[in-house]
Amino acid sequence: MRILIGIQGTGNGHLSRCTALAEALQQYPSVQVDYLVSGRAREHFFDMEAFPGWQWRKGLSFAVEHGQINVRKTLAQNDWKQFWRDVKELDLAAYDLVVTDYEPVVAWAARRQGKRCIGIGRQYAFYKPTQSLQLPWCYQQLIRWFAPATEVVGMHWVPDGSHILPPIVHHRAVAEQIEADRYLVYLPFESLLGVHRLLAQFPQYSFSVFHPDAKRQRIAGIDYYPPSRQRFAEHFVKAEGVISNAGFETSCEALAYGKKLLVRPLAGQFEQLANARCLAELGLASQLSEITPNGLADWFASSKRKQCFWPDVGAEIAAWLVAGAETSVAELSRRLWRQADQSDYRDLLRSDLRLQRS
Repeated sequence: MRILIGIQGTGNGHLSRCTALAEALQQYPSVQVDYLVSGRAREHFFDMEAFPGWQWRKGLSFAVEHGQINVRKTLAQNDWKQFWRDVKELDLAAYDLVVTDYEPVVAWAARRQGKRCIGIGRQYAFYKPTQSLQLPWCYQQLIRWFAPATEVVGMHWVPDGSHILPPIVHHRAVAEQIEADRYLVYLPFESLLGVHRLLAQFPQYSFSVFHPDAKRQRIAGIDYYPPSRQRFAEHFVKAEGVISNAGFETSCEALAYGKKLLVRPLAGQFEQLANARCLAELGLASQLSEITPNGLADWFASSKRKQCFWPDVGAEIAAWLVAGAETSVAELSRRLWRQADQSDYRDLLRSDLRLQRS
């Protein structure tokens, strides 16, 4: 069996999720899995060991300025001729199964060649109506157009549709003792200077800041790091809380590890706006449209940790794909959410026993 997986490389969340899936697929040596990644310059990718022999295409990406999407620059900066050339030249005849994590080259090549294509990831949760994820009609159509699929496996924090599974969480580091008053900060679309000026007003807390413009250094008691998924994971597990944009994967990891979570959605990014609103309405995180000193001080004073218990979804999806994805997505969804409920119940029982013994 041979599988092609297309990975949207504009955000590290897609890469983190697909790394967990790739590691699970390595348990099936008789299956050949190829990877195609797009969305940013090839030299800007890092920690790609999970995707041996990965292919690169330019793909499509959003232009971001001052923490918000610039629609005009987004339309102007994408090389549409190269995109359609890549779509037409990608031959899928050798593949038994095509999968896309919202990667458009693979998705459109599959549509053009009449190939079955399974869309897996957060964006596919928006493919069908749900109660907790509300998007205007035009944005729903944009999501359907960007990376179309014949079948969709959406991911969400709660069971809100037959097409929705719990999230894939890549556990890259073993959980450690949490260090009180230590926070991990991941605001890649904000100005690094603006982040520093904000955090410097809170010297009573420790911060590990990961940012594309950062170098490894310590300034005014604040630790700065360039992007690194492994180092990020090591600091993540020690932190009491996480301050980030409203990307899905970072939020999932925070909830899986039981971290306090504050999200600032990227202005103009409809998925992040929907994520932030949903997290706040479910009581899983706090949201701020702008992170101000007063807003941050209030969050430090009043925030509480939340934890979600999800099964090993990456392993389950890997087994499903290797078996030809013959079981319906609805049945896979029911089974995994039952496992999530059982895990949550077992943790509740353990918590009750700890209280009785104390």
